[in-house]
Amino acid sequence: MNIAFNINKLAMIGLGVTLNSLLKNCSNPKKINIYILCADLNQDDKENIYKLLFGYGLINVELIDFNAKEHFGNFKSLQGDWTAYGRILLQDYILEDTVLYLDADLVIELDVMKLEGFDFQGKAIAAVNGGPIRYSLENLFFCDEIGINPEVASFNSGVLLMNLKVWRQNDIKNQCLAFGRSYPNKLKSADQTILNGLFAGNFAFLPNEFNLPWYAHSDRPRSKKAILHFVGSPKPWDLFGKYFHNGFLVWKSYLDTAWKKAYYNHNYNDFLRVWHIRKSYARSFMLKNKIK
Repeated sequence: MNIAFNINKLAMIGLGVTLNSLLKNCSNPKKINIYILCADLNQDDKENIYKLLFGYGLINVELIDFNAKEHFGNFKSLQGDWTAYGRILLQDYILEDTVLYLDADLVIELDVMKLEGFDFQGKAIAAVNGGPIRYSLENLFFCDEIGINPEVASFNSGVLLMNLKVWRQNDIKNQCLAFGRSYPNKLKSADQTILNGLFAGNFAFLPNEFNLPWYAHSDRPRSKKAILHFVGSPKPWDLFGKYFHNGFLVWKSYLDTAWKKAYYNHNYNDFLRVWHIRKSYARSFMLKNKIK
């Protein structure tokens, strides 16, 4: 089974937990091939990734350097960063027919091998149904500006099963890039905006437990085994995250000693991130206390 990630330096702390949870709960880790798009990682970061994955017996690991700004610098950034768009390039970097793309802010408690042989029914992607697109962040853009039916299904792009054979047959990568060039300042959710705008509900559905959102103020999503997705901000590993995110202890349970030593030590960039997401901290605090 092929699994891909797309990360920068800031995503390294989350990646370690995502990988540990993925492999500890996988019925056959040695059948997994890992591909990681790396934006601005140094050699120490790469060595840490290799060490973690080799510890599980994985030998098919490919780290792929890419310059996110060079590819996507004309698109709307996420706080000055373009890394998230990288998954659009996977049809070129992975020559297999399918790949499971995963964000690095997940705890994976189920066995991803359950997706082997998934029936795409001819679709290019499969994702969890996120509800009608009229409830999305970009609903006015989707429905009023480009004319998508407000009742079609939307999806979160943090967990995507991609039919790369269909992507290459239809050159969907360049369709995505063309969409982005047409609406560079409308991409509030980066690649997720592009993919929802381009596919407009035309995707296969994964079972809901493959992408359960867990917001900082919320209780744990109700499911025995699931992919828990720490959506929004703050994240469990952010500065003061253990006080603000109700999923902190679940996340920390998959943080091994080596990864904690390498990445769970706050620096200037973490304080800068707090400033950028200060409204999210305030909102989380108010919602948590309202719930109580």
